[in-house]
Amino acid sequence: MVGMKSTLGAVVVAAGIASALQPELHDSLLLHGRPQIGLWKALSRQEAQLSTAQHDYQRPLSAEAALSGRYQAHCFDQPISHFDDSVNGTFCHRYWVDASSYKSGGPVFLLDGGETSGANRLPFLEKGILQILSNATNGLSVVLEHRYYGKSVPVSSFSTDNLRFLNNAEALEDSAYFIKHFKPPTSILPLEAAESLHPNNTAWIYYGGSYAGARAAHMRTQYPELVWGAIASSAVTHAQVNFPQYFDPIQEYAPQDCIAAIRSSVKAIDSILDMPGPLPGLLKGLFGLAMLEDDDFADVIQSPLGMWQAKNWDPKVGSDKFQHFCDALTAGGGSSKLGLIRIPSEVANYAKYIKENIVSRCPEEAGVQECFGSHDDAKFKDDGLDQEWRLWLFQVCTQWGYFMPAPLEGPSILSKRLTLEHSSKICRQAYPPGKHFTVPEWPDVEEVNRRGDYAIQADRLAFMDGDRDPWRPMTPQADSAPKRESTIDRPRRIIFDGVHHYDENGLNNHSHEPERIKEVHAFEVEFIKKWVKDFEKAKLARRDQQ
Repeated sequence: MVGMKSTLGAVVVAAGIASALQPELHDSLLLHGRPQIGLWKALSRQEAQLSTAQHDYQRPLSAEAALSGRYQAHCFDQPISHFDDSVNGTFCHRYWVDASSYKSGGPVFLLDGGETSGANRLPFLEKGILQILSNATNGLSVVLEHRYYGKSVPVSSFSTDNLRFLNNAEALEDSAYFIKHFKPPTSILPLEAAESLHPNNTAWIYYGGSYAGARAAHMRTQYPELVWGAIASSAVTHAQVNFPQYFDPIQEYAPQDCIAAIRSSVKAIDSILDMPGPLPGLLKGLFGLAMLEDDDFADVIQSPLGMWQAKNWDPKVGSDKFQHFCDALTAGGGSSKLGLIRIPSEVANYAKYIKENIVSRCPEEAGVQECFGSHDDAKFKDDGLDQEWRLWLFQVCTQWGYFMPAPLEGPSILSKRLTLEHSSKICRQAYPPGKHFTVPEWPDVEEVNRRGDYAIQADRLAFMDGDRDPWRPMTPQADSAPKRESTIDRPRRIIFDGVHHYDENGLNNHSHEPERIKEVHAFEVEFIKKWVKDFEKAKLARRDQQ
């Protein structure tokens, strides 16, 4: 018998330690482009010390923290492993429920938390995709945290061995097990509602964005008896080891004067780094990074490119830092001299921006090497539960790939020092072989691609993408993917001037959303209503056959 608890006090193994960083900063350092692990560690340590020195009431609440007070977290007893019979026990799998729109017979919408704390997804219960769809269909909304993330932690450390249950098969089976055994907390719905919410009796619609978008597609195709329909937004259903294409949409859609300035800067920087003598060190010193090796220096100066992914149609949700970076690079000014070498104005502007906006974030007590250096293996050995950077990176190293080096040919906005070897060495540094598990030499991306790849499709499986999303090359709506028409049963939409899962968030007053966002939300409501009606027809047909 599967137990449901409305409190978080009965965790069998271990409770997760929430990240000290604000969600936006956490994501920008670890999930937007190439990960900045050293800076994440230094800032997390600084923030933890600050938290200890101050009382909670002295610190501002994030939007997610405020919503945590409105939406209560609940516990589902989830097996630590669905496949390893030698491993017993369960862990507290966190979830949140909103029944404010629910009427008996309405569908259940499950939003997959993906590679972050589920608490960060609560805004979608309040005014995002869950609220929009539930309000239109009298539905019940659920946010399900992903195993190992947030506080859904089944282990006592993030060692290599303890991370072996963080994989696609276990995580997909988590969602299936949850759907099969879901019983709403009695504080939200009466106990007798449980049977009516079984997937035999109610349509379950799965939603996910990015990695969780791929999971939504996989849940629909692999568990069709449980998941009646799914919306896969920015769904990265294709995995590959070497992923320089991440930067292609940026080069295509960013302001072209900015791209020209980045390209010419990178070309000049690489040329100077090739020179003998003191010039390479003088150049790095101009950026405030004199002590770094060339590859680490190249990694730091590319970090503003990840800001592109942080764009959003709602300025309160997204970031305009990429535009600020472009403005700084293209501000003009005269050339300057580095020793006997004249450097163009865009390189000087680039250096000023990096020094003032990236290097300045490094805590003084940490120092540049600790924040940005990658050649000290010891930095990456800490496997405590507060080392959340180890989670998605483990999935990258074992199954998903997505290392982001510079391309070997063609125009580039990255230094040629960013090689595949440099990009992937963290896998060997952070995850030494364990007793029960060894990280493969290269990620087993075929484990992902066997689940459908670019060609994945099914009735009642929708794909939503932004035209300039850096992850779109890995989705079924990539330019290189098979072209398919959109229908009400197999919907597809590419959002103009859209980046990463642009359909997921919304405003309190939806009429104030941009027209292209209102249109995609209306489209989603249209096909979801049709799918829910089709479920009721199918249910009646089954009863007639009995």
